Amino acid sequence: MPVDLWQLNIFCKVIELKSFSRAGKAVHLSQPTISSHIKDLEDHFDCRLIDRLSKEAAPSKAGELLYGYAKKILALRDETEMALAEYNGKIRGRLVIGGSTIPGTYMMPQLIADFKRQYPDVIISLTIGDTAHIIEGILDGGLELGIVGARAETQKIDQKKLISDEMRLIVPAHHRWAGKKHVSLKQLVSEPFILRERGSGTLKSLHQSLSDRGYAVEDLKVIAELGSTQAICQGIKNGAGVSVLSTLAVAEDLQAGKLSALKVDGLHLKRSFYLTWHRQRSSSPLHQTFVKFLKEKFPGK
Repeated sequence: MPVDLWQLNIFCKVIELKSFSRAGKAVHLSQPTISSHIKDLEDHFDCRLIDRLSKEAAPSKAGELLYGYAKKILALRDETEMALAEYNGKIRGRLVIGGSTIPGTYMMPQLIADFKRQYPDVIISLTIGDTAHIIEGILDGGLELGIVGARAETQKIDQKKLISDEMRLIVPAHHRWAGKKHVSLKQLVSEPFILRERGSGTLKSLHQSLSDRGYAVEDLKVIAELGSTQAICQGIKNGAGVSVLSTLAVAEDLQAGKLSALKVDGLHLKRSFYLTWHRQRSSSPLHQTFVKFLKEKFPGK
C-alpha cells in the first residue's frame, strides 16, 4: 500500500509533539488510530521509525531520515495548494499561532481581524499564554509562530522585533502616589507589590530592569504572584498593592481614571514584542503570507 500525505502528516505530528496522544489531539484522531498509521508506515518502509521505549516518542535513525523528507514533501504540498489558490485569486488554509499575554490579548485580535479582511478564507487559531508557554509551543510544533514579550533563551528559536512596549508603575486612583509623575526606586521597593507569574515576559523585563540598577525581584515587597494582567489590575484597584504593567494593557482603565501610571526614577521600563518562529522548521506558504502582512504593518522594524 503506497504512503499517503496524511500518514506523513501524522508521522511529523508524532515527532514534533513527542507523543502519540498529543498528536492524536492535534489531528482529532484516537491514539490507536495514530498508532495504526505509524505501523503502516513502518510496514511500508520495513523498519522501525519511532522509539516507543522511552517516555517520549522519539524518531529512530530511519525516522529522522523520513522526517526530513516528509517535511519537504508536506511543505511542497502546501506551496502547491497556495500557488493554485493564488492563481484562482484566493489564499486559504489554517494557521495556528500564539501570543504571550499582552500581545495576545491586546494586539493580535486586531491584527487577525485586519488579516482576515484581506484573506477571508484563512482560518487562524490563536493560543494565548505566557512567553515561556508560547515558545514551548513553537518548539514542539504545536504553533507555527508567535508574538512574545521577551527574548528566547534557545538557539532553536529565531526572533524579529516588531514594536516597542512601554511599562509603567501602575497604582490605584486613590493611592497617595496617583497624582505624581514619578517615584524613586527606594520608594518602590518598600511598597506592597503584585508580581506576574514566572515565565511571563513582563516579569523577565522587570527582572532585567532591576538588575541593571543593582536590585533583584526579591528586593520588592511581594504580597502576591498572579497569573494574568487582568487579575493584577483587580488587585491594584482593590488596594492590595501596586505593579509594573504594560500601559497598552491598562489603557482603558487609565483613560477612565481608575488607575494611574508613573515612572520609576532610573528604571528602564521599555521592552519589545518579538515575532518568534522555529529556526529549523520550514515555514508554510500561509505562514510566509502572515509574516509579510506583519512586516507591512510594522515597517522598518
